[in-house]
Amino acid sequence: MTHKPLHADLARLLSADQVSSSQADLLTHSRDEAFEQQFMPDVVVFAQSREDVIAVMRYAHSNRVPVTPFSVGSSLEGHALPRFGGISLDTSGLNQLLELRPHDLLAVVQPGLTYPRLNTLARGHGLFMPVDPGAEASLGGMAATAASGTNAVRYGTIKDFVMALEVVLANGEVIRTGSQARKSSSGLDLTRLFVGSEGTLGVFTELTIKLVGLPNSIAGAVVTFPDAQSAVTSAVGVIQAGVPVARMEYVDALAIRAVNQYKGLSLREAPTLFLEFHGNQAAVQEDANLTAEICAAHGGQGFAHSLDPNERARLWEARHHAWFALKAAYPGKHMFSTDVAVPISRLPESLAFAQALLADHNLIAPVVGHVGDGNYHLLIVHDPQDTMQTAQARAVNEALIRHAIGLGGTATGEHGVGIGKRKFMSLEHGPALEVMRGIKRSLDPLGIMNPGKLVDDLEQWPPDEVTTTSA
Repeated sequence: MTHKPLHADLARLLSADQVSSSQADLLTHSRDEAFEQQFMPDVVVFAQSREDVIAVMRYAHSNRVPVTPFSVGSSLEGHALPRFGGISLDTSGLNQLLELRPHDLLAVVQPGLTYPRLNTLARGHGLFMPVDPGAEASLGGMAATAASGTNAVRYGTIKDFVMALEVVLANGEVIRTGSQARKSSSGLDLTRLFVGSEGTLGVFTELTIKLVGLPNSIAGAVVTFPDAQSAVTSAVGVIQAGVPVARMEYVDALAIRAVNQYKGLSLREAPTLFLEFHGNQAAVQEDANLTAEICAAHGGQGFAHSLDPNERARLWEARHHAWFALKAAYPGKHMFSTDVAVPISRLPESLAFAQALLADHNLIAPVVGHVGDGNYHLLIVHDPQDTMQTAQARAVNEALIRHAIGLGGTATGEHGVGIGKRKFMSLEHGPALEVMRGIKRSLDPLGIMNPGKLVDDLEQWPPDEVTTTSA
């Protein structure tokens, strides 16, 4: 397939300014924030309405053209990259807040609206949507990838905040899932089915998002430890003690050193926990005091906390700038990010295994993570031109994933499957993987929705030319 007839057909179907084959637009839609491979679409379509999405999907279904939904492009596992070309369907222009209902604690949004923008609009009503993946992510993309973030330990993931969806299916049919009620016993939970489907089952055109009240008081805290095991053991102890900590982030000594150099700070270069507590002032103070005691029992030093917003921002500065600091600390290098999550009690064991792996392979990998929910990331530094080093980074990732699954954990706590984690789905899900593939075939029998991702075992396009095998 060449992009010229595709471009002409779609320009007639929509309008010329909504369809692009320019090199700049094709390149923008060929990569994301971290995935190392690049996949070029044949054409980019900029949807401006639900009707545009319907028209594109009907055309794609009739002509068996692959469609890959795209919004901000902040994902990390190649979810939104058009692995087999075709149409990159950009929904970033569908970015309106359709309805804000403070008394029902919900908002109805289009998929291209970003979560920071929603929170800006909701803040005046004393509300917010607490799922914070860190990037300027769109709500549609967050729902598609089952996004999480620093607040998950207290509030949960985006799965807990999507109440209802409007979805355009592969054949252009529109369905609605869920409702605006806070609970329901009616039918199968299709909303949860589509959340996390990574664009392989349909295209979101509307989302109903649950909101919660802004906390009366917020305290930030920081504490350092003599070693990584003491830090993560403290984190486990805080959770097991029932402290309703809102955020609990781990940053290792390598990352702290990079932040000191990047920001001109003088933080103690040691394994560090960054914490945040939400609630009324008395409860926040009590939670901070109990956490300080638990950390001290495991060798924690210099526990400091503050309710002052400016001081809280200063305490959290190292965590917020860790990614950029590490990129600056290793110029010309890539950072391969792992994403395992394990049962909270197995976190010290998993991290110890990771450190032994790094030592065996002689690799540098700063560690950051949402340790309050058992999820952490090794940022494996490697030279992308060094095939041996790149292979070692991938070997560490694979060994870590296999170990995490053996502990009852998962290959991906929050980054999603996309292309990069697809090979581990059979190990993690066993026979349930074929059930997932059956659902995919039922909703997308032609295989046009974001092919070659998630549970799809497709390796070439078109599918008729391929004998597929389990990944």
